Amino acid sequence: MAAHSLKTETFPVTGMSCAACANSVESMVAAQDGVKEAAVNYAAQTLRVTYNDVDVDPLAMQKAVQSIGYDLIVDTENASEKQAEAQQGHYKKLKNNFIYAAILTLPVVVIGMFLMDLPYANYIMLALSAPVLFVAGQGFFVNAVKQASHGKANMDTLVAMSTGIAFLFSLFNTFYPQFWHRQGLHPHVYYEAASVVIVFIMLGKLLEEKAKSNTSSAIKKLMGLQPNTVLVLKNGAEVVQPLAEVNVGDIIIVKPGEKVAVDGTVTEGNSFVDESMISGEPIPVEKQTGDKVLAGTINQKGSFRFRAEKVGADTMLAHIIKMVQDAQGSKAPVQKLVDKIAGIFVPVVIVIALISFAVWLIAGGQHALTHGLMALVTVLVIACPCALGLATPTAIMVGVGKGAEEGILIKDAEALEMGHKVNAIVFDKTGTLTIGKPEVNELLWTNTSTHNVSTLKSIFLSLEKYSEHPLAGAIVVFDDLKEALPVRLEAFESIIGRGVQAAYNGVNYYAGSHKLIAEKHLNIPADLGEATARFKGEAKTIIYFADDKQVLAIAAISDAIKDGSAEAVRQLIRQGIEVYMLTGDNQQTAAAIARQAGIKHYQADVLPSDKAGFIKQLQQQGKVVAMAGDGINDSQALAQADVSIAMGKGTDIAMDVAKITLVSSDLRQVPKALRLSRLTVKAIRQNLFWAFIYNLIGIPVAAGLLYPVNGFLLNPMIAGAAMALSSVSVVSNSLRLKFSKLYI
Repeated sequence: MAAHSLKTETFPVTGMSCAACANSVESMVAAQDGVKEAAVNYAAQTLRVTYNDVDVDPLAMQKAVQSIGYDLIVDTENASEKQAEAQQGHYKKLKNNFIYAAILTLPVVVIGMFLMDLPYANYIMLALSAPVLFVAGQGFFVNAVKQASHGKANMDTLVAMSTGIAFLFSLFNTFYPQFWHRQGLHPHVYYEAASVVIVFIMLGKLLEEKAKSNTSSAIKKLMGLQPNTVLVLKNGAEVVQPLAEVNVGDIIIVKPGEKVAVDGTVTEGNSFVDESMISGEPIPVEKQTGDKVLAGTINQKGSFRFRAEKVGADTMLAHIIKMVQDAQGSKAPVQKLVDKIAGIFVPVVIVIALISFAVWLIAGGQHALTHGLMALVTVLVIACPCALGLATPTAIMVGVGKGAEEGILIKDAEALEMGHKVNAIVFDKTGTLTIGKPEVNELLWTNTSTHNVSTLKSIFLSLEKYSEHPLAGAIVVFDDLKEALPVRLEAFESIIGRGVQAAYNGVNYYAGSHKLIAEKHLNIPADLGEATARFKGEAKTIIYFADDKQVLAIAAISDAIKDGSAEAVRQLIRQGIEVYMLTGDNQQTAAAIARQAGIKHYQADVLPSDKAGFIKQLQQQGKVVAMAGDGINDSQALAQADVSIAMGKGTDIAMDVAKITLVSSDLRQVPKALRLSRLTVKAIRQNLFWAFIYNLIGIPVAAGLLYPVNGFLLNPMIAGAAMALSSVSVVSNSLRLKFSKLYI
């Protein structure tokens, strides 16, 4: 295969409902001549394929996929929109079918269990159950036939076989009851069993489809950070042009409130830019000539021009989008296990049923045909996968409900499956461990000043009200200044990167950083000097207020650690989980927050790509890693983590990427979520045990194993009851989760 003719493309796939479906699509495409590699991303519902475009084309791959009941969207124009429409249509159809089937099944169950002596009971149940199986549940039978035509089997095969045999056997007994009467036996019908199986399996599929329906919304929101058009300077004139037409070297104009379109360097003007979606830090960053700006960030009050340096797929935002897409999809291990078991279980059950029928025909004596047919049907009925279909969805339903009651929103089964394995967790700092909003902790006035403090407060408040610096807002709303009345200032001036100055009653006053105080050669009184050293040790940002002689006051500003963060860390460590903190903030601040939270392992000055890389390193060491964050800058790391947790008060994008969202943003919910995961996985495993124990015991008995010993031959009615009992066991076991304690 010539290397120059190889192409790699990604196509949306529709119609997949289980991990086995993904495997089927993967294997069918991989088997095509000219395909070098095929990989299905089940969560993202996409197929990434490397192929020789001379030997095979997308249409051929589409036909191969369609032959087993799925579809490939090969029209690359608006492919994601078409996929979303197809998924929404499939979900709506499945939901309508489920409601339709459930309404018809209810009277069938009532008649089958309590009103068997009702006149024409069998005919009424036949009339109600037939639409359940062959209208609402038509997809199970169609997909089973398509799978069988290619020598494959999945859950649809199991459902179609068991419900189909039960229905056909019931149909025979409805119209020809005299066949059994002549044998001295009562003809039983199993319409309720067949209908209930269809309803419960559809419920499981409905839950899974709902969880998958929003997998692409995070990517859409990330893409939404880019403007559709930009203002470009061409030949001295301002020209509006599409983003796709921006080239490296173009001069782009950014006005107040606009989004930065591409990565570049400021050439003229100055402003403050909100980079929280990239860096996660809440304080907008000042931009002057020579500073870098990034796509997706938002300009504040000023205006500037910059030269485009990275456009299209080369921008940092584009890289984040790409890495989220690559890391987001993963197969749910529990469902994969169930599908694998079902794939083996189906042929084994059919073989056992046929062998038992053959043995009865050969050695059954006078009632060989009767007992053989009874054994055949009983084996298939007792192997009905009702409990198997309920095992995962009921535990997930109760687990998700329990989590919602506790303020923990769980997106899908994968998070519940992986959560119990977590032995390392990574926290973002800003907005996760901390509140994410700068606030004034202390405002200290010097004892050496002879000024009236109330007047000074009014001047300080007025200076900060005129200032455009983000930290000024924290000072303006500080309680100690709320009663101060603004005064009229003269000669107000903003000193870029340092602070502001103005005059009042002929005296110059300043508010700003230490750089401003040093440039003006202003004295810092000893009492404030001591406090300054203390605040720096606590990694707080200091704003100085001074007249033209000395510093009059200092304001210590910080992003405080959340209530409960330290307790959450203690709980996680108690559970044997290693705790790490990553932040784009400086080393001093990071050390202070880590110390307050009780975290030993932390890294400062970390970029978004570094966060994802750090998680990958932990994973390569064999750790199962959880990540908790709240910003767009965290979405890349959240997607890389085995279990991703978003703060409810964070960005929508972080919440969409994450598998678990904490509504209250209280980190004490994190250990609760991981404990809920352990309890839910334990319940799923127990459910699978109960789902199969009846088969392991019941199938041999149904086949007639005990007949030579004590003459016992299992009646299909008892087999149906055993199947129902397994379902009750599964549901009851799942309901125990509702009463579990999550905080230890």
